[in-house]
Amino acid sequence: MRGPPGAVRRTHRRGEAPAARPYGQGRGADERMNLRQLRYVVATADHGTMTSAAQALYVAQPALSRAVRELERELGVELFARSGRGIVLTAAGEKVVWHARIALDAVDAIEELSTARGNGRGAELRIAATPTLEPELTGRLLPRFARDQPAVRVRVVRCGGREEVSAALRAGRADLAVTDLPVPGDFAAHPFEQREVVLISPPALRLREPVPVSALDGMRLVLPARGSTRRAEVEAMLARLDVTPVAAVESDERGAWLGWVRAGMGSLLWYRNQIEDTEGLIVRSFMPPIMRTIGLVHPHRQLAPVAREFLAFAKEQD
Repeated sequence: MRGPPGAVRRTHRRGEAPAARPYGQGRGADERMNLRQLRYVVATADHGTMTSAAQALYVAQPALSRAVRELERELGVELFARSGRGIVLTAAGEKVVWHARIALDAVDAIEELSTARGNGRGAELRIAATPTLEPELTGRLLPRFARDQPAVRVRVVRCGGREEVSAALRAGRADLAVTDLPVPGDFAAHPFEQREVVLISPPALRLREPVPVSALDGMRLVLPARGSTRRAEVEAMLARLDVTPVAAVESDERGAWLGWVRAGMGSLLWYRNQIEDTEGLIVRSFMPPIMRTIGLVHPHRQLAPVAREFLAFAKEQD
């Protein structure tokens, strides 16, 4: 088995850093790390922020942060460091997360030996999603499913784009994925929602209604930061439409987007069903309409019972 990042697998001698055991020497019985802490640390590493990790695990963000800090104090090392608006693993954090994944995989394997999974009790469901579509899961589908299936542990596998979603499914790291359609032919697709992309503009911008798609060519837009997953998704959509707008503002501060539109700095492309406050702004549809079909997808193979249950549940939602 390969060792953790930056480490060589060997029998550990005094003073060697690769293993996590020396960090814990001297801890009392009431200060030992637990599985909850390990799950929180791994989720934070996977999602890049504690807020996103807490949403994926359905826990309060302060509780997750407190558990991570407790583990750092118990180990005597810093696991995460700030980077821009997110966090990244430190060198020690990479080693701890590597060991934590092995420990959690072992626990899951042991649970599979003793848990009745035929009817979904105690099962784990892994669903891949991009940051743009993750709110569809964490804000609507998963809370309802959790109420119906409280014993099922759901884990969101966050992916950087459609290609990573496909890779996670093919590699078996996810059971299902929520993504926009169509998808490659080796996947089965189950549409469950149509989303309309609309243009949010300052009142001073005069346009025909509905807006011709060609009007986006050369239009000043508020766009996600260059190099981000959301930016890649927007650029892919614009490429399909064969238009090239001008990037007036580039930022991942989603809460500031509408403020920049109100200030007249540019217009914004967004989903009609995710618009929260458009006071003082103009929301316009396109002609032809820009629609995205959202669906659950999986490889052409037999699904686990809990995945079949979630698929049937999602199809029943409004």
